[in-house]
Amino acid sequence: MVRYSVVDIDSEKTARAYGYEFHCSPKHSMNIARAIKGMKLSEAKSYLKDIIALKRPVPFTIHKRKVSHRKGIGPGAYPRRAAKYILRLLENVENNAEYKGMDPENMVISHISAYYGREIEGMIFRAHGRTTESNEQTTNIEIIIEEVE
Repeated sequence: MVRYSVVDIDSEKTARAYGYEFHCSPKHSMNIARAIKGMKLSEAKSYLKDIIALKRPVPFTIHKRKVSHRKGIGPGAYPRRAAKYILRLLENVENNAEYKGMDPENMVISHISAYYGREIEGMIFRAHGRTTESNEQTTNIEIIIEEVE
């Protein structure tokens, strides 16, 4: 069973979606989540499409060491893979809202969080019978949107 980090929600006005073990960077997902929280659903979708098209960068507010600056925002980047996964999850939560009979045009992202998922173990074989770990970190993302009058 999936457990959300927010439990006190009005299920009549909200829709939610949860994506787990996405193969993208948790750090990039956290910065995108901070950037789109509080946006309308249509604004967030267009913002993510601009990130994928390399038109608008994401401002990095956490995990920003050694991140180059972008014009007008400071440290930032274009995390395309994480943006694709979050866009897919936004479309999923929009469909959930439509299924419940809500209007997706009046929906606002009230809660979004991204955090570390399961680590997929791998190894690189080296010379003389040695190996080096080559693990892949996955990301869990949850989104809750609510209807605003």
